[in-house]
This record gives sequence, C-alpha cells and structure tokens, in this order.
Amino acid sequence: MGGTATMKEKPYMQGKLRNMTAVYLLQNSKILLLYRQGSKVVNDMWIGAAGGHFEESELNDARACVLRELREELSVTEDMLENLHLKYIALRCVKGEIRQNYYFFANLKTDVEMELTSNEGVLQWFPLEELKNLEMPFSAKFAMEHYLEVGRYSDRLYGGMSDGEKIVFTEMSD
Repeated sequence: MGGTATMKEKPYMQGKLRNMTAVYLLQNSKILLLYRQGSKVVNDMWIGAAGGHFEESELNDARACVLRELREELSVTEDMLENLHLKYIALRCVKGEIRQNYYFFANLKTDVEMELTSNEGVLQWFPLEELKNLEMPFSAKFAMEHYLEVGRYSDRLYGGMSDGEKIVFTEMSD
C-alpha cells in the first residue's frame, strides 16, 4: 500500500511576509519620485518619494507607516498633505517571501516648498507623461502604468497579484 507523496514546499509557502509602503506626491500636475541610491534591495531606480518597511507596531496600519516614512525621509508631515489615500496593494513572491506593497498617493499642498530633499537619493519632479520611460521596481512599474491609464481618474482602491511577468490590478470593493 503506497504512502502519500509529499511535495517539497516552496519557501514562500511557509508564510514569510515582507510588508512595504511607498507614497507618490503630486503637485501642480507633477509627481515627485526618488532616484534611490546606495540601497541593497532597490538601487538606481525611480521609486515613490518616500517609503520603506513596516515597523512591528504598524503591521495593521499602512497609513501610519507611510506617514512615519514621510517624516523620517522628507520631513513632510500630514498637515502638509491633502487627500492622502491608499491606491494600490500589490502581491508578489520573491526570494522565498510574499512581498506586499502598499502604494499611497497624496497632494502636497501648494504652499509647501517644492525643494524637498531626501537622504535616500535624489528627488525630482516629473510631468506624468514622462513616467512610462523611467526605470522602476517591478510592482511599482505596473502600479504606475495602471495609475496613468485608470487610477488617476478614480478614487477606488486596486489590488494586484504578480504572475511573474506582470501585475494585473482589479478594483477592490467593500
């Protein structure tokens, strides 16, 4: 009588998670991006203006994480923003872990000086039509493509899952 065959579990099937957040700031029809330099994970690419990994106390509050990252990296506080909202959640398996990216968008109030600096790299404002040609991390690239085509015209939340080649975003509802 034969036993049951066991399949070797892939490392991500163990449930290891990496939660990250990023925020894209808009002002006067432009978006602020960071050219990340000196990072072990994401280097020499354009990413959101601020972002990073969740602290343990933030695991159930992506907004708290993104506000902390904005303060730490750009010295931007919530009162300098309008319409801060979670726009995209992307899931992807990478190097044995499930990576969850939470992408926020906000308007930087017009009375806030546009000469922001970051200790993570070089900040630059871009017209939205120039974004498609920039080198970005995998999940961010597909989130930004969707934002340019659909998301910027909607106040909805979108969820996406990677198939290894792309991420397709779907509108999430309550």
